[in-house]
Amino acid sequence: MYEIIGSPTSRAFRVMWMLEELGEPYKVQKEQPRSEAVKALNPSGKIPVFKDGDDVITDSTAIMTYLADKHGALTFPAGTLDRARQDALTHCILDEIDAVLWTAARHTFVLPEEKRLPAIKDSLKWEYERTINRLMESLEGPYLMGETFTIADILLAHCGTWARSAGFPSDNARFAEYVKACRARPAFQKLTGK
Repeated sequence: MYEIIGSPTSRAFRVMWMLEELGEPYKVQKEQPRSEAVKALNPSGKIPVFKDGDDVITDSTAIMTYLADKHGALTFPAGTLDRARQDALTHCILDEIDAVLWTAARHTFVLPEEKRLPAIKDSLKWEYERTINRLMESLEGPYLMGETFTIADILLAHCGTWARSAGFPSDNARFAEYVKACRARPAFQKLTGK
């Protein structure tokens, strides 16, 4: 059985969602970042930490990519143009959405108070909205890769949920419908009870 170490209110949720989509059994050991249990497996103290037997993987996207490749689901095969396009979307989301939200979080509660720059959030919100608009302009189906739901969709829908709770609203109606459709999937519903 797979094991996720981290908080369900963190990026660990992405891995939980992935495993629900795959229908694979797993257990969650609830831990906060930098706990002793986390640092014993990941010296950076970051969550999630994922265990497949005795093997440990860190970083939610690396974990999801491993699971997608291992189970042959929620991804296109390595070495195909569709996989390259999926990977390009994944990296765009990580670089231009996830990183923006993480920077805002760092300047809200993560960094020591004297290191925080609250004014940076205005430019981050602008950057977030610009990227969302660009992604939605190129959307050609219900999901980022058309009719196929992939790990890129888990990332973007999770970021959309995170953004809303972090005060990064988007007025892009297409994005709101996209996130709603992703969150309506049975695997997401099972995790949230909504």
